[in-house]
Amino acid sequence: MKTALTIAGSDSSGGAGIQADIKTMTVNGVFATSAITALTAQNTMGVTGIHTVSPEFLKLQIEAVFDDIRPDAVKIGMVASSELINTIADILKHYNAQNIVVDPVMIATSGSKLMEDTALSALKNKLLSMATIVTPNIPEAQVLADMEIHNEEDMITAAKKISDSYGCAVLCKGGHSINDANDLLYAEGEAIWFYGKRINNPNTHGTGCTLSSAIASNLAKGCTLEESVKNAKEYISGALEAMLDLGKGSGPLDHAFKLNNSNRK
Repeated sequence: MKTALTIAGSDSSGGAGIQADIKTMTVNGVFATSAITALTAQNTMGVTGIHTVSPEFLKLQIEAVFDDIRPDAVKIGMVASSELINTIADILKHYNAQNIVVDPVMIATSGSKLMEDTALSALKNKLLSMATIVTPNIPEAQVLADMEIHNEEDMITAAKKISDSYGCAVLCKGGHSINDANDLLYAEGEAIWFYGKRINNPNTHGTGCTLSSAIASNLAKGCTLEESVKNAKEYISGALEAMLDLGKGSGPLDHAFKLNNSNRK
């Protein structure tokens, strides 16, 4: 069985972060391991507290995984500080980690800030150059490319700029009033569009975490980058179309939508 490691923050409400990653990886057919960067007190309405782990303890978690159940892919999500980012970069380089997917989590769906300002420089200089693919949404791509994005041509320009700067593939995620959930994969100088239908579901808590984890799962199983993105988008669409409705704010996806409904009674 192929394996994947998620390095991310914990979401106490279960819709994003480590919890979403483990659910996604499991349903997508790989064994999930984890290293927690932070504990968060959050729900569908927002984040009320963040308790960051020490770099030393994060290092121990990642070493424990690599020394025993070496992952075939690594997904990196919420990392709040430059110290933690430097720790992750150093240890992944030491183990020569493969199939690294970086979801540059800066702001939660609820609008809460999840990354310190000083961490952005470390993210750019350390992690992106190691990444197989980085998966920014429009606001994140604007920060990474240092430009505004107003249309699909801007998405291509921004993705190329990020890819050329850091040597990684880029999945610039649509939405955010740019298009109907069409995502752009820019890899090795080629732009590939993945067209999707906009699903009228206000519950989108954890979509970024889920997509990046699904991509990592497919890479772990040996799929090409293009296949991995295609499969991940199909999975996200199914999880949204299931129309799970939990919580008072932007609720979580139905990660296990493929399970027979009778199993839930």
